[in-house]
Amino acid sequence: MTIHENLLGGPPPTHLPDDPEPRELLANGSAPAEVAAKYPTSSLAWAQLADDAFERGSVVESYAYARTGYHRGLDALRRNGWKGHGPVPWEHEPNRGFLRALHALARAAGAIGEQEEYERCTQFLKDSSPTAAQTLG
Repeated sequence: MTIHENLLGGPPPTHLPDDPEPRELLANGSAPAEVAAKYPTSSLAWAQLADDAFERGSVVESYAYARTGYHRGLDALRRNGWKGHGPVPWEHEPNRGFLRALHALARAAGAIGEQEEYERCTQFLKDSSPTAAQTLG
């Protein structure tokens, strides 16, 4: 057994509970809008909607989807003990929906010239999960 100690005395990592249904539906090709309608609290579904909208050039739509996923993720984090800061590891798959939504929000904010929000969300992603920041670009 390995014991990990936070030497800086910061909060422990937050690990969201698994919500496999939306992830499985998306992986099996279900339309993200249908998944978001069935599971509106799923940050992953909203993040996928944001990515799809961004890819087709609908930046404002992407921004709206990303903001929804981001806020749904913040709600889930708070319900699971997160106090507004601290690690949200990418390595824990259930955290990825929130992290993807946060990345999508930063990307869309940058694309529409919302520089302050772009910088805030970019830093928030790096602070929450350096791995996510690197993986998502």
